[in-house]
Amino acid sequence: MPHFEIHMADGGRARKFYAGLFGWRFRPMPGGEEVDYHLIEGDGIGEGCGLTAGMMRRLGPAPEPGSPVRGGTMTFEVADCDERYSWALANGGAEALPPTDFPGIGRCAYVEDGEGNIVGMITPAQEDN
Repeated sequence: MPHFEIHMADGGRARKFYAGLFGWRFRPMPGGEEVDYHLIEGDGIGEGCGLTAGMMRRLGPAPEPGSPVRGGTMTFEVADCDERYSWALANGGAEALPPTDFPGIGRCAYVEDGEGNIVGMITPAQEDN
């Protein structure tokens, strides 16, 4: 079962950002209180979905904003890349890659989440029939 984790310094801020960006919900994980571990649930994520995810307190200093990518990037499909990108910038995110068209792939953008992570969004290209 694939699993990813998002590291953060401010759990409330991070959960609010991702709840607004992707509609995710968070549930404290029993036994994870020491690191403020929350399980993530949403479209295609959570128990029974084939992909699980968690959010936990960063165990060291966060990378400086604007520094090079400092781990894997997570990219999620969204209905409107430009709209979600604008939402992210208006709600604590910062530009990492503005919305860009990739022929045959789709429209993609990356934002910094305010917690030292980069997250991507993609609206897949429409297939011509």
